Amino acid sequence: MHVLVVGAGNVGFEKISALLKNSPEAKITVVGERILPELRAFCRDFPKVQILEKTVSPEDVVGKNLVIAATDQKSVNSAVKNWAAARGILCNVADTPDECDFYLGSIVQKGDLKLAISTNGKSPTIAKRLKEVLNENLPDELDEILQKMPLIREKLKGDFSEKVRILNELTANLI
Repeated sequence: MHVLVVGAGNVGFEKISALLKNSPEAKITVVGERILPELRAFCRDFPKVQILEKTVSPEDVVGKNLVIAATDQKSVNSAVKNWAAARGILCNVADTPDECDFYLGSIVQKGDLKLAISTNGKSPTIAKRLKEVLNENLPDELDEILQKMPLIREKLKGDFSEKVRILNELTANLI
């Protein structure tokens, strides 16, 4: 999948870092008139990210599977959305839920456990706060338990309902 992110400021950086934290091998093209130095430094660790310091054009959406418009100019974001729509490409327009074809949720990750939080664009701030609360309150040991679960499930005897009962008992202390 090839993602185009238009905008290389703080909002663009936030979208790109969220994508790469969840999919480090993602192929991303970033287009921005000005590139935040922190974004450029962050992307050095991701060889599939291409940064283009230029004005966005309709050709930039060609060949992309998803588009994120994250500039601080509503007219540019709307133009990008229209270019994507004309080609049947889904687009997320930052801070404009009505123009979004999809939303980027907040992701809480503890090892192999991933929890997604979405407000369907109503309040990214609430999603961000919930992410912070969950990150602080979910124990890091949760991943250790998760890694052991396949072996435990494999060794369980009995019918399905008995296995569910035992797994519920084993995980009751997580709550």
